[in-house]
Amino acid sequence: MSISKDISYVVRTGKIEDTEAVLTIQRSVVSEGEFLISLSEEFNKTLSQQREWVQSLLENVNEILIVAERDGEVVGWIVFQAAPNRKRLSHTGALGMMISKGYREMGIGSMLLKALLDWAEKNPLIEKVSLGVFSTNHRAISLYKKMGFLEEGRKIKEFKMNENDYVDDILMYKFVK
Repeated sequence: MSISKDISYVVRTGKIEDTEAVLTIQRSVVSEGEFLISLSEEFNKTLSQQREWVQSLLENVNEILIVAERDGEVVGWIVFQAAPNRKRLSHTGALGMMISKGYREMGIGSMLLKALLDWAEKNPLIEKVSLGVFSTNHRAISLYKKMGFLEEGRKIKEFKMNENDYVDDILMYKFVK
């Protein structure tokens, strides 16, 4: 993947050396408790486990980790994970993205998503990129729609936020071929 620079940001393929920064961002976003399935007390991933996960991404030609940096600091990341070991699903996979709180609404999500879609278009096996997003995450939904993703379904009341508050899981996709 080529490196792209946008004013003061660099978007590039992740490296094993990014593991700690990726985990730090993930812990921070999980602690916000707003748009992820895991609660802080449920997220117990160790640095060693995260390193294994990043290494497995780097070793699979149909998966990728892309990071955004500012002044050498990783401030966001996006990942694409292929459907595991199923031939009939080998043309598809799902993405996940996290951006540090202080760096949101600065175009980083667009840069990361564009880089991921460019990579997927060049990958001979990947045809469909999918994701799930909380129905309350309006910024993310807007970004995905702007980048050409379409809603293909909803899991109604999929997430129980508290006693009487539920959130739908919106399933979205984009064909890259």
